[in-house]
Amino acid sequence: MLVLWLIALLTALIGAFALTARVEHQQGRTLSDGLVAQEAARAGLEYALGRIDEPDLRLRWRPDGRTYRWRFANADVQVRIVDESGKVDLNQADVNLLGELLKGAGATPDQAAAVAGAILDWRDPDQLSQPSGGAEDPDYAAAGLAYGAKDAPFETVAEVEQVLGMTPALYARLAPSLTVVGNAAVPRREFAPPEVLAAMGLDPQQVRAQREAAAAGGLIGGSGTYSIESRATLGSGRSANLRAVVRSGGQGVTGSTASAYTALQWQEGWAAP
Repeated sequence: MLVLWLIALLTALIGAFALTARVEHQQGRTLSDGLVAQEAARAGLEYALGRIDEPDLRLRWRPDGRTYRWRFANADVQVRIVDESGKVDLNQADVNLLGELLKGAGATPDQAAAVAGAILDWRDPDQLSQPSGGAEDPDYAAAGLAYGAKDAPFETVAEVEQVLGMTPALYARLAPSLTVVGNAAVPRREFAPPEVLAAMGLDPQQVRAQREAAAAGGLIGGSGTYSIESRATLGSGRSANLRAVVRSGGQGVTGSTASAYTALQWQEGWAAP
């Protein structure tokens, strides 16, 4: 009986060790695939920056929001590039453009006017509300918020979520059309997405046709600052996403201009199949 008990105990121990080894193997494989997918997504971003400046117009990628596909090693990579100059700059746009963009995202006319005004009040240094509405410190206090208008420029797009009247659903629809590095009051129509073109009072289909004609003649040049989304999917189904805002060129660690790009924003992650 003692021998039988020992055999049973050893069998249980061996089974536990085998199960542990199997779990650790699966975890290691999952981590390895995730890292491979992340590097493939990063390769997609860097490859895209090269294709934007490709001298051969037939091979050049345009930063106007269209999706490009690329095969890298064992990964299928999808890349979407948008020139930041084609977006609405939260620190430069006037109240009318912001209001039209908000209405296009589903806000009512009154809500759009109030939030657009609040965006201007958030970034301007004075304590006067906009004629069309807006929000200064007393309005935030009345809403039960522990903070008031920043009275300084937006540092990130996500900061607009703190503006009085902005909702999570409205922000989710607006975010792809917003920037803080566009450096212009009026977005460049050559790169603006349909939502921005509509807010500017332009026909997206007509502008798209004009873009194709301009690109055929090699007339479109990017600003050098781009929002790039790169998604890499491995044969196993493992995928990774990389979303970044980058500026072509930049300074290396020693101050030399050795970097291919400077990252202004960076967000990445991977998912199971």
